[in-house]
Amino acid sequence: MRTTKQKKLLAQKIGIIFPLLLGALFAGFPVFWMLVSSFKSNSEIFEYPPRIITENFSFDAYATILGDPVKVRFFINSYVVSLSVTMLTLIVAILAAYAFSRYEFRFKNPLNMIIVSVQAVPPITLLIPYFGLMVTLRLYNTYWALILTYMVFTLPYAIIMMTGYFNTLPKELDEAVKLDGGNAITALWRVLVPISIPGIVSIGIYTFMIAWNEYLFALTLTRTEDMRTVPIGIQLLMGQHSYEWNEMMAMSILGCIPVLLLFLFFQRYFIGGLTGGSVKG
Repeated sequence: MRTTKQKKLLAQKIGIIFPLLLGALFAGFPVFWMLVSSFKSNSEIFEYPPRIITENFSFDAYATILGDPVKVRFFINSYVVSLSVTMLTLIVAILAAYAFSRYEFRFKNPLNMIIVSVQAVPPITLLIPYFGLMVTLRLYNTYWALILTYMVFTLPYAIIMMTGYFNTLPKELDEAVKLDGGNAITALWRVLVPISIPGIVSIGIYTFMIAWNEYLFALTLTRTEDMRTVPIGIQLLMGQHSYEWNEMMAMSILGCIPVLLLFLFFQRYFIGGLTGGSVKG
């Protein structure tokens, strides 16, 4: 027979696992239903009672999406913008965070306050100013309009997190490099960056997600179909008189794949990086 202690431990495990399972079911079921619906026809999606397994299982929606050059271009645009934003954000954030972490300079504290305050500004309030700015700079309906705009929202978080991560690394590492004849750039890129991979990966994933899923600015700062991104492409499947629900579901599933793969392969780094970056500010 189980002892009282064993029963308590079992009850604690159930008390922890059961809510987690409910949360996972609540979060995962819409994605599961989206996947199932992508293999149905439009008429089957609204059958009552609904069926999980369709009798007319078909990849037609995926074939339509991937066979249409216009829709494929939505994915290409999203990849170009998201990867560019991620790479540029990481480079700028690493350099800025190293300066904030390792040096004392004028206006350091005011700059920190500005970076933090930008996080508190609702993005929608900047929509019209950015639209006017991109038109004035003749960047409207270009990749750079989206890349530069997204970086305004991704850089503050990236700088704050990277600064916190660098603060956890001893300054003796920099001094050791200088004793060996290196300089600050050598210390940063050859010592600090390699051991900061968890933090860099977590920031990179977060940045990629922000750029990949953004809708409002992508809609406002682009005009032609050849510049639209995946979120806008999904919205364009909503016709004036009918919605292509199965194609919308298929395109949504294809749009989820990059983020899911990033979490699948870099989950360990992502969790470790978020924890490390929040230790010190």
